[in-house]
Formats: sequence, C-alpha cells, structure tokens
Amino acid sequence: MLLSTWLLFVAVAMVSIASPGPAFLVAVRNGMAGGAKRVALSSLGNITGLLILASAAVLGLGVVLNASEVLFNLLKLGGAAYLIYLGMRQWRSRTSPAISTIAAKPTPRWRTFSEGVLVAVSNPKAILFFTALFPQFLDTQRALLPQFSIMVGTFMALSFAVLMLYGGLAKHLSRWLSSASRVKWVNRMIGSAFIGLGISILRLRQPV
Repeated sequence: MLLSTWLLFVAVAMVSIASPGPAFLVAVRNGMAGGAKRVALSSLGNITGLLILASAAVLGLGVVLNASEVLFNLLKLGGAAYLIYLGMRQWRSRTSPAISTIAAKPTPRWRTFSEGVLVAVSNPKAILFFTALFPQFLDTQRALLPQFSIMVGTFMALSFAVLMLYGGLAKHLSRWLSSASRVKWVNRMIGSAFIGLGISILRLRQPV
C-alpha cells in the first residue's frame, strides 16, 4: 500500500486507540495492581482479540452482523453485560488496586490474558471499526491481503504500545493510592467507568 495511505491510517488509528475505552481501563487497573508484566499480559490478550476480530472481518462476520439485527443485538448485549459485570465487581471491591500482587493472592496469568481477549472481542465498537473503516483504506487495484495484514499489524502494535504507556502511568498512581481513604473512591470511579462503557454499547445502532 502507498506510504501516504498508511500514514493516514496510522493517524486515524491513533485517534481511536488513544481514546479511553474498555482496554484502557483494564490497562490502568492492571498497571496499578501488578505493574508492567500484568499490563503486558492483558495487552497481549487485547491485541489477540483484535486479531480475532480482524480475521472475522476478513471471513465476512462483519457483513453478517450488519445484515442480521438479531446477531448484532446479541453481540451488543453480551459485550455490554461483560463490561457492566467488570464494573460491578470493581465497584464492590474493598481492596486497593495498588496493593502488590506479592502481598495478595496473585491473579493467574491465563485469567489476565483471557480478560484482555474477552474485553476486545466482546466490544461491538471494535467490530464496527474493522468492518467500516478498513475498506476505506484498501486499494482494490492491489493485492488486498497484504494491505489488510499491514493495517492489522500496525493497529495491534500501536494498541500494545499505547496500553503499555497507560499501564505504566497508572503504576505511578499506586503511591497516591497508599491512603486507604482513597481506595473506595478509586474503585468506584473505575467501576463506574466500566459500567458507563457498557451502557454506551447498549446505545449502539446497527449500521444501515
């Protein structure tokens, strides 16, 4: 693909990636809880989920979802329910996300990774992004698979880098969270953000 097209795609992708969303909240929470390793695991899970969505888009899942109102609504409800569940769990938590995982019972690596995957694949906004945005950057006069691979690889690399940055910044907030009086409000803020994102997904409309 042309360099100018790729640079334009990078600019558009960065706007989407840098905007706070479910993956952002997971990275922030994991950054405060377990540091870089935990953020890396959840971020790897997230970009794995993005790869699954991109592959599904290639196979035509996006077209099916756009055509079937029932499937689209089922996906929307599932994604919203999962985010609301994460929010309620965080809201009720009485433990500071800044507590070291050495002092507390460590979260299994597979769970951290799988949560990143689930957050990615359960978000219908991501599917709409891949199915609606990618075609605008494809040159039908050139081989499509290499172009798609370049864009997906770029999107995954940018996503991983941004999530690691967010998680690293969140780690520095752990000192601020040393005060027990702030724990409840931080958990409620993060929980409310998850719930708010879940509710926003419920407001998505099937593209015409």
